[in-house]
Amino acid sequence: MKNRKNCKPRITRRQFLGAAASVTAFTIVPRRVLGGPTQTPPSEKLNIACIGVGGKGFDDVRNVMSENIVAICDVDTKHAAEAFKMFSEAKKYSDYCRMLDKEEKNIDAVVIATPDHVHIPASVKAMRMGKHVYCEKPLGQNITEIRLTTKVAKETGVVTQMGNSAHTGYNYRSVAKMIRDGVIGDVREVHCWCDKAWPPGDRPKYYPPVPAHLKWNLWLGPAPVRPYNRTYHPDGWRNWWDFGNGRLGDMGCHMIDLPFMALDLKYPLTVEAHSAKSAHKESPPGWLVSKWTFGARGDLPPVHLTWYDGNAGKRPPLQKEHNMPDWPEATLFVGSKGMLIADYGRFKLYPEDRFEGVRRPQMPRKPSHTDDWVEACKTNDPLRPGTNFSYAGPLTETVLLGIAAYRAGEKLSWDAENLKIINNPKAERFIRRDKYRKGWTL
Repeated sequence: MKNRKNCKPRITRRQFLGAAASVTAFTIVPRRVLGGPTQTPPSEKLNIACIGVGGKGFDDVRNVMSENIVAICDVDTKHAAEAFKMFSEAKKYSDYCRMLDKEEKNIDAVVIATPDHVHIPASVKAMRMGKHVYCEKPLGQNITEIRLTTKVAKETGVVTQMGNSAHTGYNYRSVAKMIRDGVIGDVREVHCWCDKAWPPGDRPKYYPPVPAHLKWNLWLGPAPVRPYNRTYHPDGWRNWWDFGNGRLGDMGCHMIDLPFMALDLKYPLTVEAHSAKSAHKESPPGWLVSKWTFGARGDLPPVHLTWYDGNAGKRPPLQKEHNMPDWPEATLFVGSKGMLIADYGRFKLYPEDRFEGVRRPQMPRKPSHTDDWVEACKTNDPLRPGTNFSYAGPLTETVLLGIAAYRAGEKLSWDAENLKIINNPKAERFIRRDKYRKGWTL
């Protein structure tokens, strides 16, 4: 298998432009390159390659169809059939590494919507080639790879965005402003919940032949080899540790994003988690409760954040005590002056009589999450996207620590600066990948 790290030496657009400035020979450069290093003039379209174009990936490629879709890649031609048909002029690939190598000179940016276990390898390769990256949430599967990804994003200076689209929405931005403006006072307690989950299970014992339309070895990517089964692809991969991160990994980057942006959270100090049973070695639990503590941030007090997911109907007692709406996915802020509950499009303040007449603050309208990334790519503004990787990295890291605590079976103390679990060195196996399949190293 071709090594996905040690590809042949290449000259990036940034290196080319730097070299061009030092010579006097007449050179014809495409006009889109003249916008600057990894920059496209706003009046022109980006040339985009997409990795994973079935399911959510089909939504993502359509979200950027105002630009030039130059190439699309998917390991399953049946799952990707709608995208292949809609973008018939785009070049088609099954191996994203081959696509990036072949199309390097033809593309400006890459959209990634694969299963979680491929997010980091694809993102890192694209960024090292000088390409802007939009990657679905969560950013990755383990914390050491998350740190590498944020480091590469900073070093390369490309524009990045993680696909937790509510971050750019009007409701999240206005609720975050209300919290920052002190409408409910000092916030020391936050609760997030999501009803969705799947029951844990053992590996299937029946292994049918791999369908002709699926390249199973490429689908596995860096994950350990196992036989194909319909339970993994196209829909069930989130419920297996080798490929996904359970419901916390799936929805945590949506729900926990709101307290992160409202309270300026970054790295937790401790984390613990529990469920009905001890951790299954193969798959996430049917329900999970995770708790993090964050230290003071400047004038902001310490925060205790609790997550609830699954089929057990777990909720903070305050929700029932105050007769709050039973929204299936929501975040509850508990402040010194009151409480605020919000989901993607709504919010309510409690006690209601205390906040009668309080209205949502006026916020400037913003482009959609993907459009914001596209415009940032064209103006070469890495800090413009709200969930650029410098923000998305610590958010994803927090989510993954909740999973690590559950799998370790005890409360963990986290040394973010040194990337270490202080009180349980054995639990560090849950924050890094022990080994990579040949050809898939970072």
